Amino acid sequence: MSRAVLSIGSNIGDSLAHLQGVVDGLREWIVAVSPVYATAPWGGVEQQDFLNATLIVDDPRTDCRGWLRRGQQLEADADRVREQRWGPRTLDVDVVTCDGISSDDPELTLPHPRAHERAFVLVPWLDVDPDATLAVDGGVDERVDALLARLDADERAGVRRTTLRLELR
Repeated sequence: MSRAVLSIGSNIGDSLAHLQGVVDGLREWIVAVSPVYATAPWGGVEQQDFLNATLIVDDPRTDCRGWLRRGQQLEADADRVREQRWGPRTLDVDVVTCDGISSDDPELTLPHPRAHERAFVLVPWLDVDPDATLAVDGGVDERVDALLARLDADERAGVRRTTLRLELR
């Protein structure tokens, strides 16, 4: 079995449609889909807010690199262009964690090295897995709710639940 947590986001074009495209593309492997959140951009680049969600996926025939490849293909399908680090994008699909594996590989660092600093990852993740844990900096697993509580209040407040929904069709 290969279970992964994916963080998805978009702030260019029809962002909800881009996120729905991920759900449609991975629907047969989806275990859970979080609500959609509007989130302030992260990283200091001036841009509009993102729509973000978290998916839990499971496929016994796919390893962690397989989830990365699927995410990259979905980004390409959404015409993702990588022009500026932390800049606007049609679609971003990040593998946050996969099977509890730790990896320093520059192509796929696991768990995602900054996930514990990002409320837009942690808040929707807690919606689909309230008991989630995440290894931070190669250490022991920490509860995601505790990681979220340690973030600055402004970081947490920048993540706002919307009435938008992603549908498993």
